[in-house]
Amino acid sequence: MLFPFLRWWRRVTPQNLRLDLMAGLTGAVVVLPQGVAFATIAGMPPEYGLYAGMVPAVIAALWGSSWHLVSGPTTAASIVVFSTLSVFAEPGSADYVRLALTLTFMVGILELAMGLARLGTLVNFISHSVVVGFTAGAAFLIAGNQVKNFFGLDIARGLGLHEVVGTLLLNLSHVNPFVTGVAVATLVLGLAVRYFFPKFPYMIAAMVGGSLIAYGLNQVLGVQTTGIRTVGALPAGLPPLSMPDFSLETIRQLAPAALAVTLFALTEAVSIARSLASRAHQHIDGNQEFIGQGLSNIGGAFFSGYVATGSFNRSGLNFQAGARTPLAAVAAGLLLVGVVVLVAPLAAYLPNAAMAAILFLVAWGLIDFHAVRNILRTSRSETAVLGVTFFGTLFLQLEFAIMAGVLLSLGLYLNRTSRPKLISRVPDPRTPGRDFVTDPSLPECPQVKIARLDGSLFFGAVNYVAETLHRLEETRPGQRHLVISATGINFIDVAGAEFLAQEATRRNAEGGGLYLIRLKPAVCEPLNRGGYVEEIGRANLFNGKTEAIATVVSRLDPQICRTCTARIFRECAAQPGADGVAESGAE
Repeated sequence: MLFPFLRWWRRVTPQNLRLDLMAGLTGAVVVLPQGVAFATIAGMPPEYGLYAGMVPAVIAALWGSSWHLVSGPTTAASIVVFSTLSVFAEPGSADYVRLALTLTFMVGILELAMGLARLGTLVNFISHSVVVGFTAGAAFLIAGNQVKNFFGLDIARGLGLHEVVGTLLLNLSHVNPFVTGVAVATLVLGLAVRYFFPKFPYMIAAMVGGSLIAYGLNQVLGVQTTGIRTVGALPAGLPPLSMPDFSLETIRQLAPAALAVTLFALTEAVSIARSLASRAHQHIDGNQEFIGQGLSNIGGAFFSGYVATGSFNRSGLNFQAGARTPLAAVAAGLLLVGVVVLVAPLAAYLPNAAMAAILFLVAWGLIDFHAVRNILRTSRSETAVLGVTFFGTLFLQLEFAIMAGVLLSLGLYLNRTSRPKLISRVPDPRTPGRDFVTDPSLPECPQVKIARLDGSLFFGAVNYVAETLHRLEETRPGQRHLVISATGINFIDVAGAEFLAQEATRRNAEGGGLYLIRLKPAVCEPLNRGGYVEEIGRANLFNGKTEAIATVVSRLDPQICRTCTARIFRECAAQPGADGVAESGAE
């Protein structure tokens, strides 16, 4: 839709507008410390974190589909930006900023293209374990990158986490007590405010407290003695216009990272939007959300914003603050400009040590311990995905870590779907109606194999089903007639249809047959279009088991029936050699 905000504009009543403005003001205040912190994580000048919360937030709110999603800088996007770009340029430099703007533009183009191509369902294939593993790994990287600011040490840029820890342990005697004292005090104050006053913005309280302590120490002892450095005053005003680098070499360098960031950013945004929508009883259009995120990053690239996506914290706060429409996110982006004008000069008093402590708190909050415990207890395969993504984040380039987790998730999914269950079924004489059950101890007809196929019959599953049937034939070579209960088949492709036709032809040549019961219309359609029904035999498709069993029994070899003692079907009573009437039921 060209103007999706027309869908919710009728919800903008005077009462809802008041609630949206209050929620927007709250969001603008909260994004101030977060924007500075996230920009620091991303290796960008601090003001760029604030710029990323202005224009991108407004565009994403107007052209997305969620009523409550707030876009802007996030921890995950910031750590990926730093990991990707720090190998090409010095963080904070003009070249680094130019690359970040280019990456943002490329991500926006990819997001917009995916939205226009109606690929909104792709994010469903990114496992929740990938998100949990990545964010947990990112938490360790964030903390590792701030060790030097927390302890006042000179640690080289670009070291791995294990190298940072090793350097810290070897230089404990050189830890700056004043810097560390400010960092610890900020950390403790933030934790105390979050615990005792949960409704108060603990980051702001921690920043103010840490800044006051650092200011007092610098005033009494002097900066040369304490070594406490500050962030420096931020530019106050509107985000300046900017221009990405459109050279082919730069685009080639950033292409792998752009794809990884796009997938992860969209997953983050859509998952947050769907979570809040379920609580607000709202329908989310995934494709429209892709378009909104894409336009926000394209716009942000020209207004000094780096990669923006949906924020867990700010979106949840926006919902809790009573927002009713996306105007709350629009108001937050616009009001942030005014807030920056008022408080930007005060950043000159914000110590790097306090910022490091804030980022330690951010890192700790990223680790979803509850989700990690559930994954470890519930599924070995998801635990493997979690582990690969987590350790990949720590020791590989982040875009490869994300890709590795996604590919492993898809591999495990395909492995499960390519191994549909083929379950043997037999009548149970212990039940009044002889219902069909799965019980290896019960006898089977020596000429008929009855099985239920649970799963899609597509190119990836055909070979597994064929091998399973081959093993069953080796066990009971006389069962040339195969009856398949097809209620569990939801999808079939050309390879699956050809397999059924070939199986029917082979069994017919051997004096048997293939019989399908209760095929769904969606499965019958491709069989009819491709002419496979004629090869299988239209007379071998049945709507119920009673008709199917009667037909199959009438085609059995009477010589084998004459000596058969199983007599498991009701129809066996009319076969040669029957001593009595055997009853059979239906499943």
